Amino acid sequence: MPHSPSTAPSGSPSRGPVPRVRLARGASPWLLPTVATAAVSLARSRRSGRAALVAVPATALAAGMLWFFRDPERDIAQGRVISPADGVVQSIMPWKDGRTRVAIFMSPLNVHVNRAPLAGTVTSVEHIPGGFVPAFNKESENNERVVWHFDTELGDVEMVQIAGAVARRIVPYVHDGAKVEQGERIGLIRFGSRVDVYLPEGVEPAVEVGQTTTAGVTRLDRD
Repeated sequence: MPHSPSTAPSGSPSRGPVPRVRLARGASPWLLPTVATAAVSLARSRRSGRAALVAVPATALAAGMLWFFRDPERDIAQGRVISPADGVVQSIMPWKDGRTRVAIFMSPLNVHVNRAPLAGTVTSVEHIPGGFVPAFNKESENNERVVWHFDTELGDVEMVQIAGAVARRIVPYVHDGAKVEQGERIGLIRFGSRVDVYLPEGVEPAVEVGQTTTAGVTRLDRD
């Protein structure tokens, strides 16, 4: 008896839907010139040895840019506070006011689109100029950054996007007064960087230092 189109043959692994991936908003200033250079050098490589020499690194760089600026769809997890960033938990520090700061380091290999840790209203988006030391360095506290505040069911929640040695541009997607859903895309940091979330007083972290996080998926708070 023939299998129906929706039924996998016996013994074959079932295949789920292929996750959709798009390119991040704010990628154009970096991506378009790189892809254009690769395309032109490849087109001319058959007639020009110099173009052929350029084509290989240009194509590799364009492929790397496409990978870096990927923006996959996510099934948003349930929880009071979810991770705004893909990366690794760098530190968990109690703050004097009772909050707990969870710092997430993002390497150039991570997706760099950040998401809202909670649903609520954006009450402020403040750009603060600063340096560009590596995001894993303690001195990165003084780096270029964008400080977010959200009015949520847990009260005011602060999140900070910190630029790193290579990431010198933070691109907010939403502004003061915007209402956001939990897990909604809210901004992009170009290249390696860090994102800090300040858990409100009384909210215990559910992650550990060294743990890998996925934006919109990893829960940061404990019941």
